[in-house]
Amino acid sequence: MNISEQEQDIVIVGGGISGLATALALRRKGIKSMVLERSETLRAAGVGIIMQPNGWRALDQLGVAAKLRQTCTEIPSGVFISVAEGKCRESELPLGKGELRCLKRMELMKALAEELPVESVYLGCRAVSILLDPLTSNPLLQLHDGTLIKAKIVIGCDGVNSIISKFVGVNSPKLFSRCATRGFTYYEGGHSFGDKFRFYSSNDVTLGQLPVTDKLVYWFLTRVLTSQDLSDAKKDPAYITKASLEAIKGFPEEIVELVKNTEPNTLYLTELRYRAPWDLVRTKFRKGTVVVAGDAMHAMCPFISQGGGASLGDAVVLARCLSEKLKQAAEGGGKRLVEEALDEYVRERRMRVFWLSLQTYFIGLVQDNTSKVKKALGIAGLILVFGDQTSHTDYDCGHL
Repeated sequence: MNISEQEQDIVIVGGGISGLATALALRRKGIKSMVLERSETLRAAGVGIIMQPNGWRALDQLGVAAKLRQTCTEIPSGVFISVAEGKCRESELPLGKGELRCLKRMELMKALAEELPVESVYLGCRAVSILLDPLTSNPLLQLHDGTLIKAKIVIGCDGVNSIISKFVGVNSPKLFSRCATRGFTYYEGGHSFGDKFRFYSSNDVTLGQLPVTDKLVYWFLTRVLTSQDLSDAKKDPAYITKASLEAIKGFPEEIVELVKNTEPNTLYLTELRYRAPWDLVRTKFRKGTVVVAGDAMHAMCPFISQGGGASLGDAVVLARCLSEKLKQAAEGGGKRLVEEALDEYVRERRMRVFWLSLQTYFIGLVQDNTSKVKKALGIAGLILVFGDQTSHTDYDCGHL
């Protein structure tokens, strides 16, 4: 930005899925906003994103679902494959009821961004600090270039390491004992995997494989985190490929070839961080007219593939709550009504994201082979609390 000071009504910090979806949801309700994204381009880290029925309901409300359905195939069924001593045993993988597809993350980002005015998304703008104006109690955002933005509402969609979540009092995310690798493999003549979601499990390693189209396959792998995974090596495609191939020794040859032939520029290795379920119950998530959404609110490990869907649900609910109160605020009592709207949004989302995070946490305990006690606790939690482990896909965030 080339001016030293700006005044804005609503500023969204972070232009990932959560930020763009929130901006679009607000736009659908006739509310303008400014999106600040620190990257110079739209971010596509993570490669693919599994979209389950609850996520498609949110995308329908945002008005981009029809366009996105044309980019990917529907996945009607799944197979769980246990791998032991080079032998595979298959069983049904429950997927829940409704629509399941795997999207290219960039397709989702583009679909959201194309519905927004170009001038509303600012790339290369990194927020470095936030405080409340001592006179007006409105939030003040400072950017990396010295720009000061006076806003009436700030929505933090700036991910796991959010400066906005720290400001509103959210505890720092915890590092999990596993890491995740993701990639795309392209088959010029078409792949032979069909339209199934295949999930392989062997000791400390799990690998999921889903078709995006008849020529493109998305895969993800989780394994034990090592010190090298936290170094610069995690950005090296050669290291990622080597570590992945070592992890899947004994897997079927077609899976080994899938990993071996992955396009290097689509390989991503990340450590897994999460916000503890108990933190989601007791944290306020709002300070003044500042609130958080997406990973800034509820970062979770990817074991039930709900990070993206939950962020889309946040966007719909937040825009709905704000639009109802902003209409009243035009007649007076503006700030109080805005705070009421943000509290209403937090109330509606709190238990939804708590249950998602708790289920993910239990699955993480089951996968953590460092402790038999933790594993037993995770298994017991899943059986006692989550009898139907696909019920999280039934959720409907409601109309925009």
